[in-house]
Amino acid sequence: MDRIRFRVSGRVQGVGFRSFVQWTASRMGLGGWVRNTWDGAVEGEAEGPEETLLELQIELRRGPGTAFVERLTVEHVAPAGLPEPFRIRRDG
Repeated sequence: MDRIRFRVSGRVQGVGFRSFVQWTASRMGLGGWVRNTWDGAVEGEAEGPEETLLELQIELRRGPGTAFVERLTVEHVAPAGLPEPFRIRRDG
């Protein structure tokens, strides 16, 4: 299992981006979370097989039709090791 931390900037708040990420990651069988940030970006972490995380990154660059992704940054972090359902956090 691998885990990534991602940050997406552009027109990504108020356009259903978090719901899109939650639905996409859940459909792929990934665990993790996503949230809005104070500066207008969306960030999160996702855990699962490397190949599936690469597929998620493609979807993050695409986003929902209402979004405009200007930048995606990704870094690898230590896996949490515990299966968790992918969720939206509201503490950002």
